[in-house]
Amino acid sequence: MATGLKALPFSFGAHFLAFVAAIMVLVWCIHFRGGLAWEADNKNLIFNIHPVLMLIGFIILGGEAIMSYKSFPLEKQVKKVIHLVLHAIALILGIIGIYTAFKNHNESNIPNMYSLHSWVGIGVITLYGIQWVYGFVVFFYPGGSSEIRRDSLPWHVLFGMFVYVMAVGNACLGFLEKLTFLESSGLAKYGSEAFLVNFTAIATVLYGVFVFLTILSQAPTADDHSYSAIS
Repeated sequence: MATGLKALPFSFGAHFLAFVAAIMVLVWCIHFRGGLAWEADNKNLIFNIHPVLMLIGFIILGGEAIMSYKSFPLEKQVKKVIHLVLHAIALILGIIGIYTAFKNHNESNIPNMYSLHSWVGIGVITLYGIQWVYGFVVFFYPGGSSEIRRDSLPWHVLFGMFVYVMAVGNACLGFLEKLTFLESSGLAKYGSEAFLVNFTAIATVLYGVFVFLTILSQAPTADDHSYSAIS
């Protein structure tokens, strides 16, 4: 299916929402939660790196990588490289973001892997890595035959969309989990911080929606390696 509309306006909407969500998560972690630190006596400062990297590094850059085929009026090979590099950066930052959550838990004597958010998160980052490696080998280097690339492309797109939906959904689970912990520790349920976290989650979902509207719309220039309409 396809919207029949131009992708560029939707991509601008996604960029705006990405900017808003990034600002909100930084305000939350720096202003309300005390800042970011790799080493600190206050182990919460270590954890604060996690939502920042997972949202800005993984969700937003991952979305920009997905949209790159539809939002840039560039040559096919240039868009392929942008797509590959942005996904690689998103994957690396996502891995670092997950590591900081483990680091915080280990240094605070908190059990690991006890929540649905953590289970889904490990699954998503694993599938994301598999998707990147497969895309690199088949579509970039050494590259599969034209027949393999043609047959693989629809599945590559669908699998990528599935993983990204899971990533956005799990980000919302993470916001909910953290906010629930904070509220059980005394944070005001109708306070400014609680509203900020909820609106950050909403902006994240809307960003994901605009990413999908972008890839389901018409690219500036058509080519046989773009995210094509799925019928």
